[in-house]
Amino acid sequence: MAFEFNKCPIEGLWEIQPKIFGDARGYFAETYSEKDFFEAGLTMKFVQDNQSASKGGVLRGLHFQTKHPQGKLVRALEGKVYDVAVDLRNGSPTFGKSYGVVLDSQKNNMFYIPEGFAHGFYVISDFAVFTYKCTDFYHPEDEAGLMWNDKSINVDWHSICGDVEPLLSEKDTKHPAFDFSKKYFDMSAHWIGEN
Repeated sequence: MAFEFNKCPIEGLWEIQPKIFGDARGYFAETYSEKDFFEAGLTMKFVQDNQSASKGGVLRGLHFQTKHPQGKLVRALEGKVYDVAVDLRNGSPTFGKSYGVVLDSQKNNMFYIPEGFAHGFYVISDFAVFTYKCTDFYHPEDEAGLMWNDKSINVDWHSICGDVEPLLSEKDTKHPAFDFSKKYFDMSAHWIGEN
């Protein structure tokens, strides 16, 4: 198998390490294999690939889609980011909890976030190119988000960002706080909340 699949503390999240074959000329690595992923129990189908570039200190998130939730296989093509997922699945024992992974282009590690999670990342390096495979298409009318620094979610941005205020889009400054009483997704990632 060309990958090492590691379950994260929140059910459904995986950190994935491809095998790197390198020598003095450079390296080769598989970044996705349906066969290997299916053997590991990850039977998602990807329909869209996205890529973004960001300078250091940029924070994007926390984003999700409501009626068209996206599973995402994310990695840093260049640079280093702190990538975070927040469990929005009603009935999950980790509902409202977050988990983060440092994605490093030198390590080539990946993070799989299934449907039913909010997602965001902070750029640690001076510059980063970030890419992700999605299990559903982007629907701009279906966008939603959570306040990036909501204390109830308890994302440990501070240990990564320090006291520096992250660079946010105007849209990302306006997301609402997480509401523990709200119905987000059921355990199969079907949207049961209200827009």
